Amino acid sequence: MNYPNGKKSKTPDLVTNNEKNSKIEYGKRGMKFEDEIDLSNRYYLQQDIAIIHKKPTPIQIVHVDYPKRAKAVIKEAYFRRASTTDYNGIYKGKYIDFEAKATQNKTSFPLINIHDHQVKHMQQVYQHGGIVFILICFSSLDEIYLLPFEVFFNYWQRYLNNERKSIQLKEIKKNGILIPYTFRPRIDYLKAVQSFYTV
Repeated sequence: MNYPNGKKSKTPDLVTNNEKNSKIEYGKRGMKFEDEIDLSNRYYLQQDIAIIHKKPTPIQIVHVDYPKRAKAVIKEAYFRRASTTDYNGIYKGKYIDFEAKATQNKTSFPLINIHDHQVKHMQQVYQHGGIVFILICFSSLDEIYLLPFEVFFNYWQRYLNNERKSIQLKEIKKNGILIPYTFRPRIDYLKAVQSFYTV
């Protein structure tokens, strides 16, 4: 995968089997979390509670290898433009826009996981009256928190001022909302939205 400036991603050509395995695991650390959100969104849709979908990643395919017609493989692709946030939709007449991030860290959430263009997008949505937040999954702790944008933005400003490069878990516990796992939906983040925002 290549970026809009034409540069190739910095992936070493020669890696050991162990490095390959660890790289795959690292890359998939947020997949289970996103799968659970997708299942929750499907539940919300089926129950006519909300319409929320994952945004597709905008990519431009450049080269495809066709060893067989039914086995096409994308060999080269570029991000067409910087993506914004992971999910958006509508709930009780309100526009919802949020980012979902997972971390293995047990004590803090590293802000390097968030990009400046994402924060700019969230700020614009917030200024237009949308409900904006970040779902943070501490996967090693099995804990998920909703952090409202207006709370997150203070930590982001601190990050930009080189004061701290992460949000401590204790800060998230104090200013965010814990979302307990449930059966249906698996991650009932709209209950947390309801408790924080007037919807």
